Amino acid sequence: MKASKPPQEGYASFGSWQTWYRVTGDLQNGLTPLVILHGGPGCTYDSVDAFRDVAASGRAIVQFDHLGSGFSTRLEDKPSSFWSVELYLEELNNLLDHLRISEDYALLGHSWGGALASEHAVLTPAGLRALIIANAPADMRTWQAETLGLREALPEGVLQTLIGHEQAGTLHSAEYVQASQVYFERHVCRLRPWPEEVVRIFSRGCCATTMESVPQRARNFPLLSNLQDWSVVERLPRIKVPSLLISGRYDEATPVVVKPYLDNVPNIRWALFENSSHMPHIEERVACMGTVVSFLDECL
Repeated sequence: MKASKPPQEGYASFGSWQTWYRVTGDLQNGLTPLVILHGGPGCTYDSVDAFRDVAASGRAIVQFDHLGSGFSTRLEDKPSSFWSVELYLEELNNLLDHLRISEDYALLGHSWGGALASEHAVLTPAGLRALIIANAPADMRTWQAETLGLREALPEGVLQTLIGHEQAGTLHSAEYVQASQVYFERHVCRLRPWPEEVVRIFSRGCCATTMESVPQRARNFPLLSNLQDWSVVERLPRIKVPSLLISGRYDEATPVVVKPYLDNVPNIRWALFENSSHMPHIEERVACMGTVVSFLDECL
C-alpha cells in the first residue's frame, strides 16, 4: 500500500514558539501513526528522514524538528537552565495534541531521541500504543564511558591527532576533521561512500560533536550540561506497551549502552543489525524498515 497523500508540512504553536513538523501519509486512515524523534541534541528531522519509508505500508509518519533546531524556533539566547527533558516532553505532548493523535500513536526515537522516547513512555501515556528505541542510551554516564572506550581503541596516531588538536583548540583543522572521520566511519555510518543525506547531516554540524569534549558539546547544545547524571534505568519497568530495541553491531550505542533496555523493559524485542553502526535506518535501510513495519503491524 502506498502513502495516499503527499507530505504535509506545518507549525504547531508551543507557547510563543513554533514546532515545525511534516506528516507523510494520512493521519485519518485508521492506522496508528508513528511519531519520530530525532537525535542530537541539536540534530534535525533529516537525520532520521529515512523512516518516511514506513509510510509506504499505509501508516502515517510524523517527523519534526525539536525546539532549538532546524525549522523550529531556535532560541539561541536561552541559558542552559532553560533546556530540559521536561521541556521536550511538553513539546512532544503539544504536537500530539495539535495533530489530534494523542489518543492513538506509536513512538520511535533515535539516539538522544530514543532517550527522550523512553522518558515519555515511562509516564505511561494513555494514547501510546508501541515504542521503538533506536541506538539510544539509557544512562548518560554509561554512554560517555563507552564512547570514550571506542575512541581510545582508535589507531594510536589517530587518537594522538585528536588529543593534540583538542588541547590546542584547533578543532576545525583539516587534520582533526580527518582523524574524527575514522571514528565516524567505524561507529556512526559504515557505508562507503557516505550517502548524500549523511554528508548533509554532518555538514550542518549535527553529529560532528561526537568527538568533542563534554564541555565543548555542552556549549554547542546546552541541554547536555543538564544531562551529565541523567538516567532512566530505574524507571524502565514502568513501560507497558510493546517495545522494540534497534542497534548496530558496530554502534557507538554499544551492547553495554543498550543493555538496560533489554534488562528492564518488559518483553522488549531486540533487532541487532550486523552490518550497521549508529544508523541502521541508513546503513541497512530496507532491512531496518522491514523490521519496523513488521513490528508495528504485529502489535497494533
